[in-house]
Amino acid sequence: MAPYHRNYRVALILLLAVFSGCGGNESRDISAIALTEIKNGDNFRNRGDFDTASYTEAIRLDPDNAVAYANRGDVYREKGEYNKARDDYSQAIRLDPNNTRIYKNRGIAYFKTGEYDKAIEDYTQAIRLKPDNVWAYQTRGFAYREKGEYDKAIEDYTQVIRLKPDNVWAYQTRGFAYREKGDLQKAKADFDKAKSLR
Repeated sequence: MAPYHRNYRVALILLLAVFSGCGGNESRDISAIALTEIKNGDNFRNRGDFDTASYTEAIRLDPDNAVAYANRGDVYREKGEYNKARDDYSQAIRLDPNNTRIYKNRGIAYFKTGEYDKAIEDYTQAIRLKPDNVWAYQTRGFAYREKGEYDKAIEDYTQVIRLKPDNVWAYQTRGFAYREKGDLQKAKADFDKAKSLR
């Protein structure tokens, strides 16, 4: 752990000790310190330092904080530690079951480990919660393509085009799905459309 991490943690512990002696507001004070840890972790992450210590400390202080679990899951996912990421996302979903971002990110972790059905379940839940979620349709379509379910992938890419008609990526990936399905005429039409939108 870098020296500035240790110094920061010592300052937080001292701050917690001071707040603990004030009486009555300890749980609110601990939650405030947990939020500070989350911000600290976000700052480190934004600088490319993918250390989970701040988020872990926030979880220790406030074990019902979905954001701390979700953000630590993001760090694990960015580090390629997909099983740990999924565990944290699952905890975050238990605490905040209507957060589409968490379903999306857990879906990515499942996708990265080849668990396409579970990824599809999470993307589908994100769509249920937010029916105009372009990103969830796109990634669910990609998961269907990986499974060889080209018609379902094409349906999802078509939905993306309905929601966002200028989405080059949707035309390109739908073109790939048509090509993989053997419909070269429709594939060419989508590739041409994607090219015209660039």
